[in-house]
Amino acid sequence: MLGIEGYEPIWQHDAQALAAAHRARFQQVIGQPLVGSWLMWDLDAHAWFTGGPVVLGFPDANIEITHRKFDECAISWDTIDMQAPVEWPGLRLDWWSDTHPTVVSARGRELRAVNLIERVMPAHWRPTALHAVELIFDGLRLELFNAMDENGISGEPEVVLPVGRWTRIPIA
Repeated sequence: MLGIEGYEPIWQHDAQALAAAHRARFQQVIGQPLVGSWLMWDLDAHAWFTGGPVVLGFPDANIEITHRKFDECAISWDTIDMQAPVEWPGLRLDWWSDTHPTVVSARGRELRAVNLIERVMPAHWRPTALHAVELIFDGLRLELFNAMDENGISGEPEVVLPVGRWTRIPIA
């Protein structure tokens, strides 16, 4: 999927289900430092290809996070071989390490907590929408969010959604 051999993300739009599915694995990396990060890079545009997963490297695991559609997120563990070619029709893509300054600033810092951020919606038929994975490091907050069918990265010190329009679901 996404031109990545062996990558089969399981998409979730329910924050509670996503948290439950990954709680045990995240608890294993709490206290570990971020040792690296990888983004899919568009070689012709010389820019981050935001439609591909964000890979965060820890001593015991690589965590792969990606968003799509309005509120879907997939988290996987150690499934992407970043040495293998990315086969995306019409694009020349590759994995580049430590390219986003916000993620680079987390390198070497220990992971302290992981949460999911849900948007609180006004519609009764859809009370919440999965918005982001929040990683709290020593002295830094990293948010990997849904940027409308692609990934976004923020290092803002707090959630920037309007007050009362979001909730935090702890994972680890």
